[in-house]
Amino acid sequence: MKILAIEASGPVAGCALLEDGLLTADYNVQYKRKHSQSLVPMMDEMKRMLELDLQTVDAIAIAKGPGSFTGLRIGVATAKGAALAMDRPIIPVPTVDSIAYNLYGTDALICPLMDARRQQVYTGIYEWKRGDTDTAAGDLRFTVVRPQCVIPVSEIAEDLNARGRSVIFLGDGVPVSKDALAKLMKVPYSFAPAHLDRQRAAAVASLAWSYYQEEGNACMVSADDFRPEYLRLAQAEQEHSERRSFSLLLEK
Repeated sequence: MKILAIEASGPVAGCALLEDGLLTADYNVQYKRKHSQSLVPMMDEMKRMLELDLQTVDAIAIAKGPGSFTGLRIGVATAKGAALAMDRPIIPVPTVDSIAYNLYGTDALICPLMDARRQQVYTGIYEWKRGDTDTAAGDLRFTVVRPQCVIPVSEIAEDLNARGRSVIFLGDGVPVSKDALAKLMKVPYSFAPAHLDRQRAAAVASLAWSYYQEEGNACMVSADDFRPEYLRLAQAEQEHSERRSFSLLLEK
């Protein structure tokens, strides 16, 4: 199973290739250039370096959102275009889940924070749970404790405090949330190091591979059927909706 992964949901643009659980390429850039300028050239460079025949790719994995509306649209358009051209399915991966998947084997809760603006974050809660196997190493399973959502930092802090366990925060929402967390958090917490702190195409590919191992083809959708998951309207659309609601109220 060969998976080509695309990440463009936030400040990082990236692509990766994973074959039967082996990561053969992971190309990520977080810089001033727009994803529209960097994503396809990165994919071309990876293809050249690996001497990759795209017809050998079995599926396209994509960070499906939430995230930057512009970035998501670029990533989705790229993934759908590739999937249609190659006649391959898409494996959608929740963005917040894939960020949490950067951290493995910790006993702490994992809490990604993506800056959603307007004093909110895209977030969720995750953990690695030990299974019931009798092997010495055990069987660690990535588990969604609270599915990805968009809420104020205060609400996710309250949830984490109530669980009474230590927490690792990561994501581009950490810098803008640090002061609030210092006031709100009652349980021990820490921050992931820089090399694990952001979206990575490799995490998208690896999580897509785990979906395929557990679900087979059921984790796939056609390019025509795939839709991103924004969790909320773009700001312009939201403001338009609010103005329309207010206008309707005045008319009553």
